[in-house]
Amino acid sequence: MTTKRKIDFYFSFISLYTYIGYEAFEALVKKYDLEVTYKPIDLHAIFSVSGGLPVSKRPPQRQAYRFVEMQRWAITRNIPLVLKPKHHPSDPVIGHRMLIAAMAQNLDVQEFIRNALKILWVDDLDIKDSKVMVEVANKSGLDGEQLLKDSTSPAIDAEVNRLTAEAVERQVFGTPFFFYRDEPFWGQDRLDLLEEAIRSNRDPIPFKVIS
Repeated sequence: MTTKRKIDFYFSFISLYTYIGYEAFEALVKKYDLEVTYKPIDLHAIFSVSGGLPVSKRPPQRQAYRFVEMQRWAITRNIPLVLKPKHHPSDPVIGHRMLIAAMAQNLDVQEFIRNALKILWVDDLDIKDSKVMVEVANKSGLDGEQLLKDSTSPAIDAEVNRLTAEAVERQVFGTPFFFYRDEPFWGQDRLDLLEEAIRSNRDPIPFKVIS
């Protein structure tokens, strides 16, 4: 029996570029029948240890260019996109905890991830509102109220922290961040490079931080 090729996928529900690239990533997963391990992380904690800056703290010229890029990628990917969400920045931890609770029960989380990534960038709603998250889970075929209850357990809290600590250990510095055979790929605009590595079955390029 052929073993499925595996991808570790680090992301956040507030991540603009995770949303922008998610449909393309799903298509890649389907095309190559990949096994994905979903790893929601605290993006701001990642920034704090890797030198990244939240959007509001970036230089004006970078903020202006980001706004242009948002529009270009929305056209390129043919997806809807709210350019200035009312509730950004926000805290996605409720959704992350609900996702981890669902995965712990081996539930199908595909639709939930897809819909949760749209909360800020399409629906223009507040991702830190538990009622919003319950409704998104329900819309995704899950029991939102039960997942919200399940997500408050100490085990879920520990897993939230563990995933972010793991990302720091693996030198993740932004989202989306993919690992294929331990080779890193940062950003939805590296999906073509990720596909090349999968298709060619070449040896992975080692990832070692220069000290």
